[in-house]
Amino acid sequence: MIKYIIPAIIIFLIVLFWEKITEFVEKKFNIKLNFIVITSVVAMIAIILLLLNY
Repeated sequence: MIKYIIPAIIIFLIVLFWEKITEFVEKKFNIKLNFIVITSVVAMIAIILLLLNY
């Protein structure tokens, strides 16, 4: 049960604080984050984790 709750909480926090994350990365590394790239990376990680579980 906990292995399903923790990733859901992490994804929720990423969505909730997306603006602060992009501002921090832009200030720190002078790189603008592309939402599509980040979303695809998160989706690929989620797919890999799902495939490892089954």
